[in-house]
Amino acid sequence: MCAVAEHVRTEGNKFLRGDIFPQNTQTLTSNMASLDRVKVLVLGDSGVGKSSLVHLLCQNQVLGNPSWTVGCSVDVRIHDYKEGTPEEKTFYIELWDVGGSVGSASSLKSTRAVFYNSVNGIILVHDLTNKKSSQNLYRWSLEALNRDSSPTGVIVSNGDYDREQFAENPVPLLLIGTKFDQIPESKRSEVLTRTAFLSEDFIAEEINLDCTNPRYLAAGTSNAVKLSRFFDKVIEKRYFTRDPSPMAAFTDRKRFNFKSLHYD
Repeated sequence: MCAVAEHVRTEGNKFLRGDIFPQNTQTLTSNMASLDRVKVLVLGDSGVGKSSLVHLLCQNQVLGNPSWTVGCSVDVRIHDYKEGTPEEKTFYIELWDVGGSVGSASSLKSTRAVFYNSVNGIILVHDLTNKKSSQNLYRWSLEALNRDSSPTGVIVSNGDYDREQFAENPVPLLLIGTKFDQIPESKRSEVLTRTAFLSEDFIAEEINLDCTNPRYLAAGTSNAVKLSRFFDKVIEKRYFTRDPSPMAAFTDRKRFNFKSLHYD
């Protein structure tokens, strides 16, 4: 059973602008219900900072006391699609923070599968100081997109990952590395090279940040631009393409044919 905690941003967003979202609760609820919405999964190993990231994205503030997510937690963010253009429109972004471990028992994976329905986008989160959390993103993506369970202990290395499998991926992906501030200066080049490989493998833009510092996502920064571009892409594919059905290209499990699998 999923324990869903749903929140609405109350700082740094349009809910504070009475001309669009008045403070009257009934009117606010009505306006929220009228917004089109998209569903974005937030996946990654326990402890990488998914909850802190989601809180920062939705509340525009640092999460004071992070805790383990049991099942899933859903938070929301308001996003202006194609902001500043004649096509600008406000959308409701649901961020689904899915808990658990990618190496957990098959029964838990089956339980998580219910969260993977009708997905419009995926944010893959890894700890920049933990290489295994980066490697496990391949398995998280398989579980969500292919709805298949990899054997326990399987790790797909960068060199053996078939990037072409994502060439026709209908679900936009974004790669986010956390704990950037904790990377020793002597290791920074090595870590950034590794994240660049991940970005190429998933055909996704990458953002590296510190979830305890809102400045990493401040308006006008390259990270903020990448984030906005990702949400625009998610909305574009959901509402403005001929075949917006999520995961349409992943009904055939044979799409994921890896060159080789390594066991640790």
